[in-house]
Amino acid sequence: MGLFDLFKKKEVVADNKQSEVLLAMPLFTQGNRYQLNAVLDDLKNHWSLNVSFVQGDDDSAVFAMDGENIALAFMSVPIPGDEVAGCAQLAYNWKTAMEDLKEFSGHAIVSILAGKKSAMERAVLLTQVLSSLLRTSEAVGVYQGNQSLLIPKNQYLSSAEELKEGSQPIDLWIYLGLRKTESGNSLYTYGLKSFGKVEMEIIDSKLGLDELYGFITNICSYLIENDVTFKHGETLGYTEDQKIKITLSKGHFLEGQTLKLDM
Repeated sequence: MGLFDLFKKKEVVADNKQSEVLLAMPLFTQGNRYQLNAVLDDLKNHWSLNVSFVQGDDDSAVFAMDGENIALAFMSVPIPGDEVAGCAQLAYNWKTAMEDLKEFSGHAIVSILAGKKSAMERAVLLTQVLSSLLRTSEAVGVYQGNQSLLIPKNQYLSSAEELKEGSQPIDLWIYLGLRKTESGNSLYTYGLKSFGKVEMEIIDSKLGLDELYGFITNICSYLIENDVTFKHGETLGYTEDQKIKITLSKGHFLEGQTLKLDM
């Protein structure tokens, strides 16, 4: 029985609403893999989540959790092509990625299928499933191609715990590209579109990269948590006196239109 054939079971038929499927791939080396029961037990014990309607085994399974349908499958081969290698070259958060993945032997596919919850709620569920899989296996990290994210295990587990504090682990959801040139420091987001938002860019700022990173992280969290949409011509700021101009124009580092924050 194939992975998605399991969704023919009456108990786990998805709602007619077509929300975006969320997808991520935990990475394994040296022939390691996850165990389904260990992942499910961790979801119950660590995250206090109600897991039900479990169908399948360690190779492919589906289950329901908090009103959403989750699919989990294991592939005993590396991710085809050079996607991961290309992403590793940009992963400033995982400087040893190329070395750590030299014995890349397999990957899992974790999917949150179409459902009723908000984009943020579904991102939370994906993070919880991934962290439970990482915590109970020898996976070395997570690859999320739609956001160009390659995240090492320790970072993922540490950031995921922010959910217990009521915070959003933005570094697990959105790639923040950093550029330093003679003209100044620049930053761009890649992944806000998954939350129905326009990507943002800061071009040639005189502020330090650390300051820009902290600022944009807070802005992304605000947008996602409160489902806010910035518009061309608006301003933002932490205080009444701070007026950061927002302009919609052709992307500098990204294709299409992006919102430029004048900093």
